Amino acid sequence: QVQLVEFGGGLVQAGGSLRLSCAASGRFLSTYPMVWFRQAPGKEREFVAAITWGGGRTDYADSVKGRFTISRDNGQHTVYLQMNSLKPQDTAVYYCAARRLSISTMAHDYPYWGQGTQVTVSS
Repeated sequence: QVQLVEFGGGLVQAGGSLRLSCAASGRFLSTYPMVWFRQAPGKEREFVAAITWGGGRTDYADSVKGRFTISRDNGQHTVYLQMNSLKPQDTAVYYCAARRLSISTMAHDYPYWGQGTQVTVSS
C-alpha cells in the first residue's frame, strides 16, 4: 500500500501564495505520476495539476495555469504545488494522488490518496 500525506494548507488572503507538499511512503515508486486534486464543499473533486516521474511532463487545469506550479523531488518522494495569486475560488481541500499508470485527470482512476489539506483564500 502507498501512503500519501499532504502538508502546507492554511488561510491566506487573495493574491497570496502557499506551497503544498505531499510525501509518499510505503510501496510508492518514483515512476508513479503524481497529481493534485481539490474539492470544494458541495462540488465534485476536480483535477488541478499532474507531473510525470521525471518531471518532463506537467499538466494543469485551465483555472490554475500561470498561477500554480507542480514539481517533485524523487529523492524525497515528495510532490509540491506552488500556488501563487490565490483567489477565493481556490478555496478547497487539496489532495495528492498517485497511480502506476500514465497521467489521468479523472479522480476515479487514482487508487492512492492523501488525507487532504485545507486551503482557504479570503477576499
